[in-house]
Amino acid sequence: MTGNGRPLVVSVIVADGLVGSFGLGVAAEVFGYDRRAMGLPLFDFGLVASAPGVVHTDTGIAVTVEHGLERLAVSDIVLVTAWERFDRVPPVELLDSLRAAHARGALIVSHCTGAFVLASAGLLDGRRASTHWRYAGELAARFPQVEVDAAVLYVDNGQIVTGAGTAAGVDTMLHLVRREWGAAAANALAREMVVPPHRDGGQAQFIDTPVARCEDDLLGVVLDWARGHLAEEITVDALARRALMSPRSFARRFKITTGTTPHAWLLGQRLAAAEALLEGSDAPVEEIARLVGFGTAAGLRDQFTRRRGVSPRAYRKTFRASVAGRRPVPEEVSVGAPTVQLHRHWPGAGRVGGDETGVETGLGQPA
Repeated sequence: MTGNGRPLVVSVIVADGLVGSFGLGVAAEVFGYDRRAMGLPLFDFGLVASAPGVVHTDTGIAVTVEHGLERLAVSDIVLVTAWERFDRVPPVELLDSLRAAHARGALIVSHCTGAFVLASAGLLDGRRASTHWRYAGELAARFPQVEVDAAVLYVDNGQIVTGAGTAAGVDTMLHLVRREWGAAAANALAREMVVPPHRDGGQAQFIDTPVARCEDDLLGVVLDWARGHLAEEITVDALARRALMSPRSFARRFKITTGTTPHAWLLGQRLAAAEALLEGSDAPVEEIARLVGFGTAAGLRDQFTRRRGVSPRAYRKTFRASVAGRRPVPEEVSVGAPTVQLHRHWPGAGRVGGDETGVETGLGQPA
């Protein structure tokens, strides 16, 4: 909710027979309820279509759409959940409305094959983007100016976020909540949805090869141990010994099971632990750095700024829960203002390199 009490306007673009039931449900779950008690702002959630009325999802469920494309002119967040038939070219007026929303600063999010709509509007030109792994080749072939990444769960370009297929919509939305309103809000929402707040790895772990369940084997025990000893120096050799494996076998099994490397996984765990302490404790940054295993405040600041786009102190100032448990809200923007750029004032808007992927495979060399 903005400073003048106006809810953030969230619009989901749908088209008859093309919108995905699952993606629509995920969007409604995140933005369709009053979740201010979790630290989220109030949302004005609505469906948008070129021709309002009754449309059908990909599974035939009838949905009533009340808003036309004019709502995109006052939307703060615009979502395209899917575009299930590639022989249906998005209407020109829809593409024009998307381009206009992007030009004035709205946050644009796609899920699954919704990336095809953004690509058709030219919004992904020169950018990395994700879509369902099954259709990544089609997206790359039709839009060679787009750098398609089939390995990740989502790609964050700041103002544009693209998510992979089906359940990756949950990962994308939780990442967005974490980026804009903090780890506490994302974790609370994940608990409400009964899903993990963050999944390690990317789409590669869901292609052909089934994923081993860490909680059912020795590797899961080792990962639980590592989470409880982040302050210590943790090496691959030490983890391998606990798993009763050679370092090479452990690294191979780790990658197969989690989709990422031990180094990248540990870095992600340490950053998540630092976020929680910055939000929920008065501990100095130096002490937090020691507790989560970065050793020095400089080490924490370097990694935190590189991966989160803000310094630890700035993150704490923005996301520290107040006495009432309410999270700071984006600054005031009037309804119908010519430019809506709320996300530019939210953490994550100015991240290093301009993008962030949902799998941190580049954070370290495989063991």
